[in-house]
Amino acid sequence: MNKDLGKLLPVVNRQDQELGLEFRKDIHRLGLMHRTVHVLVFDKRGRLYLQKRSMEKDNHPGLWTSSAGGHVESGESYLRAAYRELYEELNLILPCRYLGILSPQPATDHAFAKIYGAVTYTDPAPDPAEISEGAFFSKSQAWRLALQRGKTAPVLRLLLALAGRRGRPFGFGGKFF
Repeated sequence: MNKDLGKLLPVVNRQDQELGLEFRKDIHRLGLMHRTVHVLVFDKRGRLYLQKRSMEKDNHPGLWTSSAGGHVESGESYLRAAYRELYEELNLILPCRYLGILSPQPATDHAFAKIYGAVTYTDPAPDPAEISEGAFFSKSQAWRLALQRGKTAPVLRLLLALAGRRGRPFGFGGKFF
């Protein structure tokens, strides 16, 4: 069993205000609103690093998703959670830039999901307990993967759309920072 299932996490209302704490397993089982982060890591060529989740994960095992991501813990800011997940999952310490937020919906597992971007000049070192594989993808490769049903977590299409909005800084093509 995943040790994180017994972790207490904040439950929030539609205004993203904390209502209390619930067990992680119950949050997902009951579809309660909560908070998550996703970090999109780009290399110097503008390619996006995507991870394939470990088969040991309880949510979306074996599916491709954002570079790093996870739940925001009690008393933790979204940005602090982004830095923590980036380090825990990819062993990277990078400046992160806010890209936007996704509202709670089935594709986000009913979470407010704040999205951050970062640029790396070194290769990620994925934690095998979290990630079965990872690779850098061009914009077209990432979209081809995201459109394959059953290969990616539902949130990936939303993340790519947010990262690629016209006029918004994003990593594809090396235009992130």
